[in-house]
Amino acid sequence: MTDSQKWLWFAGIAATGWLVYLLAPILSPFMVAVLLAYLGDPVVDRLERGRFSRNWAVIVVFTLIFLLLVLVLLLLIPQIEKQLVYLIQKLPGYIDAIQQKVIPWVANRLGIADFQVDTGALKQWFAQHWQQAGGVAQIVLGSISSSGLAFMGWLGSLVLVPVVTFYLLRDWDVMVARIRGMVPRSMEKDVTKLASESDEVLGAFIRGQLLVMLALTIIYSVGLSLVGLKLALLIGLLAGLVSFVPYLGFIIGILAAGIAILLQTQQVLDLVYVLIVFGIGQILESVVLTPTLVGDRIGLHPVAVIFAVMAGGQLFGFIGILLALPVAAVLAVFLRHIHEGYVNSQVYDKSNR
Repeated sequence: MTDSQKWLWFAGIAATGWLVYLLAPILSPFMVAVLLAYLGDPVVDRLERGRFSRNWAVIVVFTLIFLLLVLVLLLLIPQIEKQLVYLIQKLPGYIDAIQQKVIPWVANRLGIADFQVDTGALKQWFAQHWQQAGGVAQIVLGSISSSGLAFMGWLGSLVLVPVVTFYLLRDWDVMVARIRGMVPRSMEKDVTKLASESDEVLGAFIRGQLLVMLALTIIYSVGLSLVGLKLALLIGLLAGLVSFVPYLGFIIGILAAGIAILLQTQQVLDLVYVLIVFGIGQILESVVLTPTLVGDRIGLHPVAVIFAVMAGGQLFGFIGILLALPVAAVLAVFLRHIHEGYVNSQVYDKSNR
């Protein structure tokens, strides 16, 4: 490319980033719809290669996706509500146990004789705010009813996601073909290669990693339930959701579950059972889940993953968190090609011709 073309590409990318920044508050339902359509399109294509027309294949996949989402929400929300209520009710007792047992134990080990922490204010704050709120359902309903505009925006997003998902699923192949047709013919081969590799990386990450997160959430939640932990679903869900960063879900989950089980039962043997649950989950993730479902095609370092999520959230809020890892995965593909070009250039080695 000439220098003017390079600057034109740079200006286009910068303008796109600025536009995303400006439209971030309204982009969330569209990004969720794009994600669902991207996940569903391969299934639609497979059905289309069979005896289904494109429209019927879209209807089948669309119906299955949203039936599954509704079923998961109907099953999870009541259980999460119940465990959150239990956690809030037990928090004063947990705080007392930390003040009476954990803090003195830490102070003795560190040799700090007069180390004290006043947890009374923290306990009083939790009690007052939870009594004022009245529960998870009332918090949600109160926030919705406090502003008619907020309620209309929430309702509009709820309706918009399935509508946009349906049209994206129906026209996905057409949109891809049109975008490819807009690429300059001289660049089509290189752009197609980069797009194909990026799609492979994104497919491996999004589809594979979501399945890994779901599997780990089930493993941790079921295992902790068998141990007898009252907060099994909350901790299992937390550990599963952050497992996209290697070992982070394992570390956070084992710390949270270990503290919770000790405060709940005060039996050290139960801590061993928690370690066994997370040990089994970690072994399954390392040996079976990640190699089978994700593979080694993404090539993102754990530090890069953490930085991408934090940078995306800082720059674009929630929409930035959704975009962070897919964008980082695509950038990794481009950086590999830039590195290959640099190594094969005369700048790196003058013997290259």
